[in-house]
Amino acid sequence: MSDAIHHTVQRIYREHSRQVLATLIRLLKDFDLAEEALHEAFACALKQWPDEGVPHNPTAWLVSTGRFKAIDQLRKHRREVDLASEDTAVCQAPDPDTLHLEDDRLRLIFTCCHPSLSQEAAIALTLREVCDLSTEAIASAFLTKASTTAQRIVRAKRKIQSAGIPYEVPGKQALPERLQGVLKIVYLIFNEGYYASGGDSLQRVHLTDEAIRLGRLLTRLLPQSEVYGLLALMLLQHSRQDTRSKPNGDIILLEDQDRTRWHHDAIAEATALLPRALVGPATGSYALQAAIAALHAEAPTAADTDWQEIWGLYQALYLRTPTPVVALNQAVAQAMAGDIDTAISHIEQLANGDLASYFPAHAAWADLLRRSGRHHQAHERYHYALSLTRLAAERRYLQMRIEQYEKNIGSAVD
Repeated sequence: MSDAIHHTVQRIYREHSRQVLATLIRLLKDFDLAEEALHEAFACALKQWPDEGVPHNPTAWLVSTGRFKAIDQLRKHRREVDLASEDTAVCQAPDPDTLHLEDDRLRLIFTCCHPSLSQEAAIALTLREVCDLSTEAIASAFLTKASTTAQRIVRAKRKIQSAGIPYEVPGKQALPERLQGVLKIVYLIFNEGYYASGGDSLQRVHLTDEAIRLGRLLTRLLPQSEVYGLLALMLLQHSRQDTRSKPNGDIILLEDQDRTRWHHDAIAEATALLPRALVGPATGSYALQAAIAALHAEAPTAADTDWQEIWGLYQALYLRTPTPVVALNQAVAQAMAGDIDTAISHIEQLANGDLASYFPAHAAWADLLRRSGRHHQAHERYHYALSLTRLAAERRYLQMRIEQYEKNIGSAVD
């Protein structure tokens, strides 16, 4: 097999397999059958493309091949299924600029967010099917057992099948009850791309690009303040994608990034959205996070960052979303605004409580201990944070911090 073809198939799987799967789920109306068809289609691509060449529209080829493989399987098992009415034209790959409501991945997300499914099941199912995250990675992200997550996914699929939940974007009257769940899942997709839960790379850019594309689609579907807020937030965070790591994958902290290389067109697009997102007392959590990200984007240097204003915005955010992670970010902002001792105390409580297994809490605690000159405690905390992370780039960063202390303060950490 040609190495070039093999790499092409791998790239297409990485970037487009979820699009193919979403369309197969719509056509076959069966999650498990669609997943089998997806893998059959890619197996065929590995066999046929070296001789026949890569098709002009590979995603359409994969959908068509997977669909007919599934039909053959159903016929072999003598299961009757009415697919005759499905025109082959539905196998054409979606065009995000013209398809609008007919987007299959957005259709799949709304299906997963049906009110009859619990939020935990909806999130687990969507991250599995739309993001291709492993059951173990999803369980780790939500601090649950892999077996529990797997059961949620299986039950959600059965519920969709047995209840006949339609694969569609609901009408405008039904949109509001599902919108918050959809926004949450789109942001989870973005976050998995922005800060991968495992592997060698810090980012999975195809996921952040997909989340932003879905965000733009949602603003056309339902132009509300929180939809604008989410899109602005994702654009502002994604604007730093080229400066967050070195060529070897090592992490570059926000304070050390080359701000001239930030994507200023994305910053400008997000800034234009903010007036529609910030609507006074009714401002939602995504819009507040976008406002925080905008303050970082507007600062010409790290030293010019308005941490006092950011701290105030995090306090407002905590009133709307009183989660441990928001409390952690609020404490970090408090420290950067000048009250580092109180912030360390708050983070210590979080890291010994609700966020005991959350790597960023221990890494933030270690960093503030370092900034306050408590080197021995910082060294110990970096070691503990290292034991919690699976991401290679994070491990290298923490190892670097540990080695710096062991080199520079010697006996002080022995």
